[in-house]
Parts: sequence; C-alpha cells; structure tokens
Amino acid sequence: MSHGNGRPEPEVIMNFNDGYSYTKAKFDAACFAILENGPVKAAKDTKPAPKKEDVDLIVTEFEISRAQAEKALTENDRDVVKTMHVLINLQ
Repeated sequence: MSHGNGRPEPEVIMNFNDGYSYTKAKFDAACFAILENGPVKAAKDTKPAPKKEDVDLIVTEFEISRAQAEKALTENDRDVVKTMHVLINLQ
C-alpha cells in the first residue's frame, strides 16, 4: 500500500509499557498460523483426581471441608502422608 505521495506505508510498530514491541508482520504471521492450524488448545491436567478414601481421611482427621482436603492433596502430589505433614505443621 502506498500513500498519496508514492512512498510505501511504514510498518506499524507498537511499543508497550511492558517493554515489548509488536510489529504488524509478526501479528499477521500469528493470525495466519491460527487460521491455518486452528487455535492452540490448552493441555489438560493428566494427573488423576485424589482418591475418595484419601479425601475422607483428611476431612475426618483434620475437620476441614472436602474442597480444602482435595486442594491440599492436589498441592502435595496426591500423597496422603506428605499432605498430613503439611497440615500438621499449619495447625
């Protein structure tokens, strides 16, 4: 594309406050890649959910809600012993 004076239109470069610069060419390339390949899907969590028995044990022993017990087990790699040690140190 060109302006009325015959010079080509300059590439638009945006400088943002985060320190990054974005160019029109890179943006176009990213858009075309999405159009050709489809949107990128987020990876699913492949780890299984905590066992019901483990959640029940944590709920009864520490008198916390099921949601808190599931979160604690998930944060500690679904390891009951490790989760219990963490919860004991918190109390």
